[in-house]
Amino acid sequence: MTGPRNWLTDALTRLVAGIAIVVPAALLLGASPAAAHPMPHSVVQLDVYRSSVSARLELPVSDFSRASGIDLDDVTGRAVPAARTKAIRAYLAQHIHPTTTGGKAWQVAVGSMHLSATRQTSTGPYRELTVAAVLTPPAGADVRHFTFDYDVIVHQVVTHVTLVTVRQDWANGQVDGKGTTQVGTIELDIRHMKVPALKVDLGPGSAWRGFVAMVELGGNHILTGTDHLLFLLILLLPAPLAATGGRWTGLVGPRKALTRIGGITLAFTAGHSVALAASSLGRLNIPSWPVEAFIAASILVGAIHAIRPLFPGREAVVAGVFGLGHGMAFSFVLAEMHLSTGQLVTSLLGFNLGIELVQLLLVCLALPSLLVLARLRVQPVLRLAGAVLTGIAALGWLADRLGLPNPVARAADGAGSHTTLLVAVLTLAALISTGWTGRTLATRLRGTPRDGLRPRWRAAPDRS
Repeated sequence: MTGPRNWLTDALTRLVAGIAIVVPAALLLGASPAAAHPMPHSVVQLDVYRSSVSARLELPVSDFSRASGIDLDDVTGRAVPAARTKAIRAYLAQHIHPTTTGGKAWQVAVGSMHLSATRQTSTGPYRELTVAAVLTPPAGADVRHFTFDYDVIVHQVVTHVTLVTVRQDWANGQVDGKGTTQVGTIELDIRHMKVPALKVDLGPGSAWRGFVAMVELGGNHILTGTDHLLFLLILLLPAPLAATGGRWTGLVGPRKALTRIGGITLAFTAGHSVALAASSLGRLNIPSWPVEAFIAASILVGAIHAIRPLFPGREAVVAGVFGLGHGMAFSFVLAEMHLSTGQLVTSLLGFNLGIELVQLLLVCLALPSLLVLARLRVQPVLRLAGAVLTGIAALGWLADRLGLPNPVARAADGAGSHTTLLVAVLTLAALISTGWTGRTLATRLRGTPRDGLRPRWRAAPDRS
């Protein structure tokens, strides 16, 4: 009888032990915020490239230290001490195991890491360890379908949850890095007391989605790029004016004004398109700060030219030359995406198309106002005010990009967030200017010039 009794005793012991583990875990996992203080979860953000996947791990320090045994509570700054960096990399390598759908292991390279203070909506502030990693599949394997075996914290902290999201995926139309798509969650399966691997399925993707997303990204980039817009608009501001003796005097006539505006716009388009294509397809590794400083300097030159003519009649040439620098700045967006050659060509076409469509729209909206402004008696005052404000913004940007942060640059950059207001103002000004021009022409035909406007375009002699 001893054998059956031992078997029964063992079975009862295991049952009681299982209940002792499963019931508290279930209560903790199902507890409401009023019953237990919610703990912060981990986040794994994936950037999907042509032959690898980059992962950004956001790990609550308290849970990570408890699970790994690597104490980070005494580290006060952002930098992780070298000895603990090595231990963290070794620990993560043991708990991150992506594989192909056929079971072949991927390579995992853990890179930079830092500490920061953050908060989640339901948990309040806490400290977070952020780690960058690169997941590389075997040659020829599919980066869009894989198994993500990950238990960095949850293997010890059974109530912990990890959210897995995708931040960038060109083939699925995610290119701006501003939004994420949730792929799934990783947590303890309390029925089997295991942490199941996550099956990642990003779908087939398509080049068309990537192209459309790049058109939208290009349009948003020029629309929110305050510096690019200011450079173009400040060059267009004096385009209807004639220069005499180093001053802006009179008008050049409507046909010549339209020719100048079109020439400046086309030259700027050609300049930045050539530079964008050359630097992107050539995969040139250009430092960003000299290019950004060059752009700020170009805006300052344009502002001075709007006050006193520096190159009257040659604005198109200047727009083309300075447009090269603006195109190099545009290429930084594509360089960060690590695209294949085919994706890069498609992205280049879409990105540039988006830039040109929005640029053309803004120039068409600004055109009626530019022509009417040139005919107003208060034109010099308005032109000088616009040029001075633009020059101040350019000086602020130039100082900032040379290593001197300042509130002027921050305010000028912040102006790019009001894109809806900008388009609304330009549209309203275009409607008013068009209506005003129509009424003026009707008044001229009746022989009664309107007060405050010149009765006709008077083309002053262009001595430039």
